[in-house]
Amino acid sequence: MTDLSASVVSGLGCAVLSAFGTNLAFLYKHRGAVAAPDVEMRHPLRSAADLFRSKWWTIGWLVAAAAFLAHVGALALLPLSTAQAVLSGGFVLLAVLAERFFGFQLGRRQWIGIILVAVSLVLLGVTSKPSAEDSSDYSLTSLILFEGGCIAAGLLLIFSHRIERARAQRGVLLGAAAGLGFGVSDVAIKALTEDLEGGLVGLLSPWSAVVVIAAVGSFFASARSLQVGDGVAVIAITSVAANMSAIAAGMMVFGDPLGDDLVVVVARLTAFVLVLVAAAMMPAPVRVGEALDAPRAERHRASTNPA
Repeated sequence: MTDLSASVVSGLGCAVLSAFGTNLAFLYKHRGAVAAPDVEMRHPLRSAADLFRSKWWTIGWLVAAAAFLAHVGALALLPLSTAQAVLSGGFVLLAVLAERFFGFQLGRRQWIGIILVAVSLVLLGVTSKPSAEDSSDYSLTSLILFEGGCIAAGLLLIFSHRIERARAQRGVLLGAAAGLGFGVSDVAIKALTEDLEGGLVGLLSPWSAVVVIAAVGSFFASARSLQVGDGVAVIAITSVAANMSAIAAGMMVFGDPLGDDLVVVVARLTAFVLVLVAAAMMPAPVRVGEALDAPRAERHRASTNPA
């Protein structure tokens, strides 16, 4: 293990800020989405305009934009798998924010999850170091196959509502599709960091198009998932799908190293496992979802019983 470099410290800081901002933004956007008219992919511009007319959605989107800038900083300064492992800690931050700002309390299991994530962040921090291998170099074939696989899986999830048994879980399935889309965008951004080393002309890379298309598709899938599913559960599955897909890409596409010796490898593998265990111990507080769904219920009653 070596001392942390300034770039690693900055990257970890960006990742933590992004995790906090992203989940706070999700909670705001959920409140705005349930108060907005239903999202219709046949009318994307009208649906987007309806969403931004909602005060809470707009506030959430602005917070998400700031979190995205921190996210890009984390991706540029850290190996992809490390950045996403830290960002996945936002799953726990989601529950903390729900308790502190939406009036709900966490149980013992949730607090154990928080401790596990804290331990995983410490392990990732003390074992991170700059390396020539920690670059954005990648195999083009591996990247295309990975991105294509994620896009195909996301499309299957989006259209899964046509299967009768899957309709009851439409919100969660759309959230998972949105998460995969965000993961696709993250991986493409990481690929772009190498292209941009030659200057802004690197933005002409086809991966710029992938970033935009994946982000737009995820925007609408996420908004609709927040409208039709339990808020906190949808946010959680979206975050897990995004972070786990990007962590996998870090290992499979960019060759992020686990470490130089057995102790570091074991510590980092333990950190990744702790994040997953913490996620399993952090079921969404049902009352939070019900509280955030209240605006939609009130709007529905108003529309069916006009004065």
